[in-house]
Amino acid sequence: MQLHNVKPKNKLKRSQRVGRGGKRGGYSGRGIKGQKSRAGAGIRPAVRDVMMRLPKLRGRAKHSFKSRALKPLILNLKDIERRFNNGEIVSPAVLFDKKLIAKKGGQFPEIKILGDGELTKKLTFKEVLLSQSARDKIEKIGGTIK
Repeated sequence: MQLHNVKPKNKLKRSQRVGRGGKRGGYSGRGIKGQKSRAGAGIRPAVRDVMMRLPKLRGRAKHSFKSRALKPLILNLKDIERRFNNGEIVSPAVLFDKKLIAKKGGQFPEIKILGDGELTKKLTFKEVLLSQSARDKIEKIGGTIK
């Protein structure tokens, strides 16, 4: 065995402080030029870019008390009385066909019918929300709610 064949028990750790001149030359393991060779250089992690693209939900100023929940579209019994005949079905699809409502995002919105106005026709109500006063007026006239 010769001295140049002897290997150290623990590997030598390279200096953690890079780029200050000294034993490894002027560039000290950084290479020449470019963003990574400069002092204070650091490339922002890609995750940070994704985070920056997310919508800001911190603090909503004057809208902080406004609900984010989608509110149902409101119709009154007087609107339905005008557009429907006796025995017809009142549903989101039929309301859309009669141009009383519009689609939101390609879908029918949730609809709530309030009891403003009088109802004289027997109608069937499907897939709509009803206020208590509207429900009472529909049942009084002999209409059905499904």
